[in-house]
Amino acid sequence: MKRYLSILLVLFLFLQCKQAPKKTTENKTVSSTIKYAKGFDIIAENGLKKLIIKRAYQGTNEHFSYILSHTTNLSKQEIKVPVEKIVVTSTTHIPMLELLNAENTIVGFPHTQYISSQRTRNRIKEGQIVELGMEQDINMETLLDIRPELVVGFALHPNTKLYQNIKKTGIPVIFNGDWLEETPLGRAEWIKFFGALYGKEKEADSIFTNIENEYLRAKKIAKSSDTQPTIISGSMFKDVWNVPAGESFTATLFNDANLNYLWKDTKGTGSLPLSFESVLEKGQHADFWLNCGVYTSKEQLTAANIHYQEFDAFTHNKIFSIGHDKGETGGLVYYELSPVRPDLVLKDLIKITQPGLLPEYELTFYKEVK
Repeated sequence: MKRYLSILLVLFLFLQCKQAPKKTTENKTVSSTIKYAKGFDIIAENGLKKLIIKRAYQGTNEHFSYILSHTTNLSKQEIKVPVEKIVVTSTTHIPMLELLNAENTIVGFPHTQYISSQRTRNRIKEGQIVELGMEQDINMETLLDIRPELVVGFALHPNTKLYQNIKKTGIPVIFNGDWLEETPLGRAEWIKFFGALYGKEKEADSIFTNIENEYLRAKKIAKSSDTQPTIISGSMFKDVWNVPAGESFTATLFNDANLNYLWKDTKGTGSLPLSFESVLEKGQHADFWLNCGVYTSKEQLTAANIHYQEFDAFTHNKIFSIGHDKGETGGLVYYELSPVRPDLVLKDLIKITQPGLLPEYELTFYKEVK
């Protein structure tokens, strides 16, 4: 009897083990190659590719997650890729699309006169890109006529009626927060955002890697010098001189160019509103004056404020502006192209302040104010 019971017990345990369901492997989330940008990520999860927007507008921690799908029967949280008809709303988006050879998918843009790139301007002339009006007041009738597959917008706050109304028409909206990035390479890395939308991740990764390598190479060259020229930045607007705060995007560029920016030790990622007198007191003897607004001549500067000539940089012709290079309709090339090419901005800063470090390089964005 005992032997019989033992056999039954063994048989029972055998059947239990055989019938027990196999343990499923844990779901693995594989992060993308996002290295610097804090505002978005691209992950692969359970066979799905997701685009996650971590910072769509200022003062928020709200995340938006979108599944990138190749099907046409989409849910609200899905975006069809590759995108074939798109509306973008910032000139910073234009160079990224051009680098990916995807500018031919742009069908509409608000305030097209701000676009500087000749490639995209040619498409505007040919009627391939439609004028949509103001950035925050897009003409809805025109938008519905061209019926894009996606609108890439930017917003200062979450309660933007414009984008809510666009969503109600069934046109997907996704926010691009490149302008909120606080590091030069973080901002440039948003080209991977567009790479994901067009199924061109490899191309975007390659383009960004080249930009990153050139930036880091230039930074290394600058840091090899024992010389740190002193600089001031900005200009008066009404009664205020706004200088970049010490933790800002611009101050990071100055630091990477091995410059002694006179407000480098201040806190904040935005700008500091100062009086003319305080800037003159601290920066009168600075070696260089960079980013003096959009002024392109000393005559323009003195016409705006006669006291600008009290700075040594004015007397010694060491003032450089980004105001010279404009598109055919007046848009500034710097504002459009520099976010995705911080390597060229950094090289400009090095060439201006220590030209011997980059003897073969020619300035891209900055020109001397004469």
